[in-house]
Amino acid sequence: MKTALITGANKGIGFAIAKSLGKQGWHVIIGARIKDRAESAVAQLKEADVEIVDYVLIDLSAPETIEQAVKAVQSDFSDIDLLINNAGIPGGHGSSLTESVEDLQATMQVNFFGTFQLTQGLLPILKENHGRIVNITIPTDPNPFWNPFAYKSTKAAQNVMMHALAIDFEKENKNLETFSIHPGPTTTDLNGNITAEGFHTPDDVAEKITAILLDGSTHQGEFLEIYGELK
Repeated sequence: MKTALITGANKGIGFAIAKSLGKQGWHVIIGARIKDRAESAVAQLKEADVEIVDYVLIDLSAPETIEQAVKAVQSDFSDIDLLINNAGIPGGHGSSLTESVEDLQATMQVNFFGTFQLTQGLLPILKENHGRIVNITIPTDPNPFWNPFAYKSTKAAQNVMMHALAIDFEKENKNLETFSIHPGPTTTDLNGNITAEGFHTPDDVAEKITAILLDGSTHQGEFLEIYGELK
């Protein structure tokens, strides 16, 4: 049985991916900050006929909880062979001219530093299991219609992380693969649950993400787009 840890999976795209993989027979592990929300997500997934589902508490803004999560996975879920880095925060929505250092630092901690710490901590297990690391991310090309400075900066760093890891996995002949998926405009809490033209539901994008995960192909170092960015 395949086992996946999905961060930020108590809602939104992460929850939808957990449901989609779970219905394909995967053991899914919900990564969430708050115990009540994690337990609620587990209950909802079981009601949706996901048979094997657990949770691990992870707060990417708090390095100590990431260390605890890594230890929990090492102890209880050592068969994990897929890490999906989905959790993230939006940061401020104002102009880059007025962005505060504090907001940028907080967003960077969750979307990049925390994500990297978790990924690095789980590399030994993932290597043992010939595992994969998949980042749910965005393109960061200039776009005058959508220009959230903190969010795009932190996702740019995450994209560099993916490319750098892919190169080093190849150089060092590691039994590891990493790639990124851009789901495109999706209605989630991250954007205030926008339901505009061109936006898709979490269930829709999760089905397409699952199809990529199960396509039997190698995607080392690739940046895959499901739906393009709104222009």
